[in-house]
Amino acid sequence: MAITGEIEGMKGSEIGLSEADPADFFALMKPRVMSLVVFTAFVGMMIAPGTVHPFLGVVSILCIAIGGGASGALNMWYEADIDAKMSRTAKRPIPAGRVTRDEALTFALVLAALSVLTLGTLVNWLSAALLAFTIFFYAVVYTIWLKRSTPQNIVIGGAAGALPPMIGWSCVTGSVSLESIVLFLIIFLWTPPHFWALALFKLKDYGVAEVPMMPNVAGVKSTKRQIVAYAVATAIVGVLPYLMGYASPAYGVIATALGLGFVWNAIKVYRMAEDDTVMKPAKSLFKFSLLYLFAVFATLLVDGTIARFGA
Repeated sequence: MAITGEIEGMKGSEIGLSEADPADFFALMKPRVMSLVVFTAFVGMMIAPGTVHPFLGVVSILCIAIGGGASGALNMWYEADIDAKMSRTAKRPIPAGRVTRDEALTFALVLAALSVLTLGTLVNWLSAALLAFTIFFYAVVYTIWLKRSTPQNIVIGGAAGALPPMIGWSCVTGSVSLESIVLFLIIFLWTPPHFWALALFKLKDYGVAEVPMMPNVAGVKSTKRQIVAYAVATAIVGVLPYLMGYASPAYGVIATALGLGFVWNAIKVYRMAEDDTVMKPAKSLFKFSLLYLFAVFATLLVDGTIARFGA
């Protein structure tokens, strides 16, 4: 589906002429997002029951990384017009004129096909199907459909970013279990307060780009209430791996402390004045949410490593 209109900020001669280098194509893959995808998928593999051959484990992680990169490139291909209008994205390869949209689309489709077919052929077709669904959901359901049509875009679309640990789990077990669904839910519920905190202090940017993020549509007050609700839900679900018996008491303590910190930062956002132009509480919540997700999954990884290889 083509993007209508010209990309702002791009010189006419740059639209048809690409001066891309490998770093530009790597940037299309959203390496920061891809690193989170790889990390959570790896945790899913490490805490899953059973074993996988080291070679197939490496193949699985590479395929998940490449599939995640394909999703990012498809997102940048379709959202080039939005990226050109927002300060934090205007220097990305397509709006900056270093990569053409046709090049980005071709690159993304090749990566997507390569990652799914390799994972299915060498590992198992369930994990390949989940990876294909993840790419489709992020590129089509979230990017093309939801992003520009509803303030619930990040709530529903967050499912794509929550699937990697489930894919990692299925690479080992060839199945999906309740335990892997809990890993999915941790990220799924974490996503709205994480991105709505960003949307609060980037409210003007999203307004200029005409993206219906929650603060722009429902207002700041409603967004703050929903941030608290999702933070509480995330904190509760974050403790479930311990309560269900596949994480240690140490994990339970750490997850509880992190959850309380997440909720406390959300409450500070709720108490923030609506006309606050500094948005320090929102920025603090955004940063803490990254720490929360990393620390929860890192603790699960330590648990899984100890369980697999012994203390």
